[in-house]
Amino acid sequence: MRRARAIWAVLSLGVALFAGVASGAAADSRSGRGETTPLVIGHRGASGYLPEHTLESYRLAIKLGADYVEPDLVATKDGHLIARHEPNMINTTDVASRPEFADRRRTAVVDGVPEEGFFASDFTLAEIKTLRAVQSFPERPQRFNGRFQIPTLGEIIALVKRESRKRGRRIGIYPETKHPTYHKDLGLPLERRLVAVLRRAGWNRRRAPVFIQSFEQSNLIKLNRITPVRLVQLVDAYDVNPDGTLAYAPPYDRPYDWTVSGDPELLARTFGFFVTDEGLEEVRSYADGIGPWKRYIVSTTGTGPDSQRRLLPPTALIQRAHAHGLLVHTWTFRNEQQRLVSDYGGNPINEYLQFYELGIDGVFSDFPNTAFAARELFWLDREGTVD
Repeated sequence: MRRARAIWAVLSLGVALFAGVASGAAADSRSGRGETTPLVIGHRGASGYLPEHTLESYRLAIKLGADYVEPDLVATKDGHLIARHEPNMINTTDVASRPEFADRRRTAVVDGVPEEGFFASDFTLAEIKTLRAVQSFPERPQRFNGRFQIPTLGEIIALVKRESRKRGRRIGIYPETKHPTYHKDLGLPLERRLVAVLRRAGWNRRRAPVFIQSFEQSNLIKLNRITPVRLVQLVDAYDVNPDGTLAYAPPYDRPYDWTVSGDPELLARTFGFFVTDEGLEEVRSYADGIGPWKRYIVSTTGTGPDSQRRLLPPTALIQRAHAHGLLVHTWTFRNEQQRLVSDYGGNPINEYLQFYELGIDGVFSDFPNTAFAARELFWLDREGTVD
């Protein structure tokens, strides 16, 4: 790692420009699909630069080196799957400024938590197509607000296929089913809608460039019965305690389907169950990998923002998950100084290098060019070559 850091110091952040080059490389011995590893996954596209979950954000992520792009999926009133981080669109679109939709503002309960806003399930796809995306992080560029439409999953797949052909490399999608129990209660279950879109695209098959992820277990178990594509169990937590242990509080204490199940065994569990050996073996029965918050792999100690905290020694989660035959994809990597633990010296490359050296199979990044550049440096340090 020291050698790679020295290389980075010489090359500076300009190395990220390498991301326009198609990535080559080592095959993933667990997936057997010849995919570049560790995977660079564009989190909501290139959301560090452009409004999230737009075709423009996904296209930029691909241009900057992403192997996969991540659309979060919610359902419209008329049953279409669109890319939004949450059913509530108030923070990611200009809907609040549209007088024609003022009467749609209401309070809804999502995973047990009341929220006020504008909910995708109250809008038809035609109405949502009149909205425009906005940047939800106030410290990130706002100049593109109001310019880009909200895409459907089908439109995202079409974009990814075009970009794959154009760039001559395998690019995939990594959709997340958002709040499946909430959608089921609305009469808009996500599973078969998602599989139907994949089937129309020719991607409802094992070797398709697709991962489906979810925080809810029953959602993935159902998907395992109706599609052969790869599935990933997400693993959340509420926060990190000052001593580095993870804190669990609603709605981030357990999968919401467990909370509403009434099953005493499930209600006694937290998300932390998934990272035990028993939990990993259970996940293996219906999924191909886990997607833990990165603090399950490398936690921190102290108080305040990450920039005021210190790293703790890594856990053995990656190695234990691999021993159970599971891939490990972790989230979310960001470049802003306040989101970097002090040990990384203000350089986001150092965080990626640590996780790459620990054997991670994939990272979700708001800044895929930085993840790509770090991977090039990791390969250079390990093998002495950059493809």
